[in-house]
Amino acid sequence: MAKASSGTGRKAGGGLARPVTPSSDLAAIVGSNPLPRSEVVSKVWDHIRKNNLQNPNNKREILADDKLKKVFGTDKCTMFEMNKHLSKHLS
Repeated sequence: MAKASSGTGRKAGGGLARPVTPSSDLAAIVGSNPLPRSEVVSKVWDHIRKNNLQNPNNKREILADDKLKKVFGTDKCTMFEMNKHLSKHLS
């Protein structure tokens, strides 16, 4: 029986785990410290839930408040479009 390869040769800490720095507009929601991308998304969702920004008729739609309008560039977007908008504010 052949032995399976145990690793991919990739280093940990890349992709979603690599800390990114939010823009000043996004920092108003998630803070200015570098965070993993997954934590940024989590904090944005916390903000959305805390401020009741999901469309009650369509939970996939996010109704932006003043802080999110600066990040999204629009009054509303779907949860699927949100990551595209967030990536423009991360470096």
